Amino acid sequence: MVSDLRETRIDGGVAYDGNFLKVERDRIRLPDGSITHREFIRHPGAVVILPLLPDGRILLERQFRYPNAQVFIEFPAGKIDPGEDHLDCAKRELEEETGYTAAKWRFVCTIHNAIAYSDEHLELFLAEELSAGEQKLDEGEFLETFSASLPELLEMVKRGEITDVKTIIGTFWLEKILSGTWSLAPAA
Repeated sequence: MVSDLRETRIDGGVAYDGNFLKVERDRIRLPDGSITHREFIRHPGAVVILPLLPDGRILLERQFRYPNAQVFIEFPAGKIDPGEDHLDCAKRELEEETGYTAAKWRFVCTIHNAIAYSDEHLELFLAEELSAGEQKLDEGEFLETFSASLPELLEMVKRGEITDVKTIIGTFWLEKILSGTWSLAPAA
């Protein structure tokens, strides 16, 4: 038997309206009938690219992330623009951030990385048959790229050098995909 765990919005609205994020504060009714508030971040969603180089190495980035005041190792990723197709966004972000384009794309999965306080979703794609080109970084965007083998990437996760959730999840997916344990269909 499945109980009804839904929370119902009574009223509320935008508490903060920024250029990128919005914070909402709603009054809600809990499953037991009591009333409380929920504050959460509205996020447009993003893509994450798992770029596999022709030699089997994996393309990664180092980028300073202001909220945590440190440089993180992560997969290329970026915000989905309003109305933008997810695969088109992945192709755009890969080229902008790394200069690479890919001849073969496969959808991996959707993840929700902060379900307690955000509606953000991340669409993961595997990019293969990469060709090098020039980066087209956005104004104010600074990052460097490098490559690692899958064992090196797994070791960076194990040692705690990679703590970014999208990169950890993507690494574990890559391990399953490259071993042949899990298969993917071509992206549309």
